[in-house]
Amino acid sequence: MTGEAAPTERFRGGTIRQKLTRTTTVVILTALVLATSAFFPYYVIAGRRAISRALTVQAQMIALNATSALLFDDDRAGKETLAALKADHNVIAAAIYSNGGRLFAAYEAPGSTPLAATIDTSTGDAITFSGLTAAASQTIVSRGRTVGYVRIAYSVRDLLVDVVRFLLITAAVLVIAVFGALQAARRVQRDLSDPITQLAEAALTVSRKTDYSVRVPPNHSVGELGMLIDTFNAMLSQIQARDEELDASARRYQRLNEELERRVAERTAELQAINKELEAFTYSVSHDLRAPLRRIDGFSGMLAEKYGPQLDQDGAHYLTRIREGTLVMGRLIDDLLNLARLGRKELTPRPTDLGVVVTRIIDGLGRESEGRTIHWKRDPLPIVQCDPALMEVVLTNLLSNAVKYTRPREEARIEIGVQQNGGAPTFFVKDNGVGFNMKYAEKLFGAFQRLHRADEFEGTGVGLATVQRIIHKHNGRIWVDAELNKGATFYFSIGGIPA
Repeated sequence: MTGEAAPTERFRGGTIRQKLTRTTTVVILTALVLATSAFFPYYVIAGRRAISRALTVQAQMIALNATSALLFDDDRAGKETLAALKADHNVIAAAIYSNGGRLFAAYEAPGSTPLAATIDTSTGDAITFSGLTAAASQTIVSRGRTVGYVRIAYSVRDLLVDVVRFLLITAAVLVIAVFGALQAARRVQRDLSDPITQLAEAALTVSRKTDYSVRVPPNHSVGELGMLIDTFNAMLSQIQARDEELDASARRYQRLNEELERRVAERTAELQAINKELEAFTYSVSHDLRAPLRRIDGFSGMLAEKYGPQLDQDGAHYLTRIREGTLVMGRLIDDLLNLARLGRKELTPRPTDLGVVVTRIIDGLGRESEGRTIHWKRDPLPIVQCDPALMEVVLTNLLSNAVKYTRPREEARIEIGVQQNGGAPTFFVKDNGVGFNMKYAEKLFGAFQRLHRADEFEGTGVGLATVQRIIHKHNGRIWVDAELNKGATFYFSIGGIPA
């Protein structure tokens, strides 16, 4: 490994002048090599195209001049036509064939191999290259009828010579360009290396000693580099001033931090006191408000039992309203307490079979659905990581709502299912109940928000607010899709929670 890394380290090391020289050489060589790489294929392709055009013209001329010789079976005239190819020293051999592919007349340059006595007549007109030889095929046509064929073998050695000459010229230009560029670069490098070295030494001193009082001697004879030196010196002056400001700011920050810590401690103590007050309020609601409510319910019950027959119709109605209001108030207090407890309850997630939970809830809803026709459709539900007690509250609210709001239907249809969308599963509860207008959907999950009158459907308007809070504690979300008199579908997902 050491032997492989050494050349790279030697290339990266050295002075600024050496690095500039190496960089200049590499850039020039790369540019010239890339240019040569681009022009060389073009030169070869252009040469082949020129040969193809020349061969095509020669083959067409031979075909035109040999037409009458073939028609009159005059092989001597055919040979004379081919003899004109002696003027081109690159023509190796040529031949004229009859319509059946039989050799009619031929020409061979001295020392060359003659063409075949017969040919394949299905090749058509074409130019082909093989090694140092190009071959041209041309069909001889007279009055729309094929009367024969021309074949010419052509040497491409001249193209090879031109390619070699091109490479030699390119190499010479490459050497001259590199030498000239290095000479020009050395003159510039002397003016650049000294100021850059001074800049590097100053930067190293600042880095090692954190001494911002260092300055580089100004040098305005090197253009942009002189501007860089001035800018570097100005930057050091600014850093030195800001360093002093930072020291003062750090002291101020320390004082502010100490003050902030004191305020946080005070705020924490206030929040703890507020939490204790909330707990005391919850206790008061649970005991102090329930006690008089129980007395109202008890005495109103005794009044109805003992003096009910003596009351007129209005009095009995008022007493009934009192007892109904007491029950509603009791349920409202229970819902409020449950909503408040949810805010303080810690999640205890564990693997929970939601299918078992749904079965238990439906069995518990038997009393509410007694005497009704309800078609339940349940998809297999997965085992998920959640708080089983809180998730049972969610499903109980959604399923009991579905039972309640399908009450006007002769045949209620309630579906519980799950959708897989590539991520966390999405659960849904769908019914064919009374539904609602979606423009009021935002109110649905607010506490004490109801979309139906109390005399139509009972409830306190806290259930869905409780459901939303539980879903949010599970890092999930809940939403609804509904249409008036066509039912509603509640969707919810459970996000990732610690195991």
